[in-house]
Amino acid sequence: MSVGVTVLGSTGSVGETTLNVLRYHKDSYHVVGLAAGHRVERLIEQIREFNPVIVSIREEKDARAVKEAFPSLEVISGKHGVTLVAGHPDARVVVAAIVGSEGLAPTYKAVQAGKRVGVANKESLVMAGRFFMETARRTGAEILPIDSEHCAVFQCLRGESVRYVRRVILTASGGALRNMPIKKIENASLEDVLAHPTWKMGRKITVDSATMMNKGLEVIEANRLFGVPIEKIDVVLHPQSIVHSMVEYQDGSVMAQLADTDMALPVQYALTYPARKPGAQKFLDLVKSPPLEFYAPDTARYPCLGLAREAAGISEAHVIALNAANEIAVRAYLEGRIRFGEIARIIRRVLDRTPDTNPGAFQEVYPLHEAGSNLARKIIDNLGE
Repeated sequence: MSVGVTVLGSTGSVGETTLNVLRYHKDSYHVVGLAAGHRVERLIEQIREFNPVIVSIREEKDARAVKEAFPSLEVISGKHGVTLVAGHPDARVVVAAIVGSEGLAPTYKAVQAGKRVGVANKESLVMAGRFFMETARRTGAEILPIDSEHCAVFQCLRGESVRYVRRVILTASGGALRNMPIKKIENASLEDVLAHPTWKMGRKITVDSATMMNKGLEVIEANRLFGVPIEKIDVVLHPQSIVHSMVEYQDGSVMAQLADTDMALPVQYALTYPARKPGAQKFLDLVKSPPLEFYAPDTARYPCLGLAREAAGISEAHVIALNAANEIAVRAYLEGRIRFGEIARIIRRVLDRTPDTNPGAFQEVYPLHEAGSNLARKIIDNLGE
């Protein structure tokens, strides 16, 4: 029987990869819902090919254009629309690939509905991981990571007990600036920052890779997903991006997951788990692969990694503010309003002014995030004064 799948963020990088995986497995899966941001023409192409029963798009004018092209299709706009798509009863699996805090509410809705949720939106688990895991235990939802690193850890832990884990070791490419002289990083151009050497990703996550904030968020995400203490989660630079992460056990054994730099594998694993099926992903040729190198990250080059660890050690409010400030600062950098080096300094200032508290309910995450966002905006607005 064909399994219904909804893709949140269908026109983004992970969303497109998910649809490519579904093309390969069209006899086993069918698309129930699609949610997109602004790429209305691409969404229309996806609707034409995959024939969903419900779609959402951010702007009302774009929703009207979709409705005009498909009069019988249920089309909803706005934040409420994507949440309705996420909870549609015909979908057994939801792939959450909306970037940033915008993915929080719809991803949580899918967990509340007891679905299998493939999470590529790391910010959701960073901001509200405690509530996600508690809700999943109550509703029977499955939360499976689509980040290549957490998918790797998930596989390395399969059949093992977390109590025997000595360390989780997340690998990092180091981003586009890993060989740039530190003196030049302050004023790194957008062109340089977006030229990732091994992965093809969206603009926001590519900037996060260059600052290594993405790895800081992944440390927090790994803590939420697997229950491993922050102090037992390490990061190593691995420029080849072939070893996607490792788990070291108390007896000295190190389990590693290796694969080509292709997001099709973690997407398909979330869909087909616990089965391992042939699919659209590439295969790794170890003979032709370059030598595998590992380095300790330079804290002077990557201050955001330290900021993430610091926030995680203080309070959940600090983690939420960290994510909020990073989103605002990265957006300002992409818009040409701040220099690259100012991203970390803005986050530092936001953390210094964040209260030490933990939200008591899921709904309390939003005001904490908004407070961090507003503070970051104010700091950016005052930079030129």
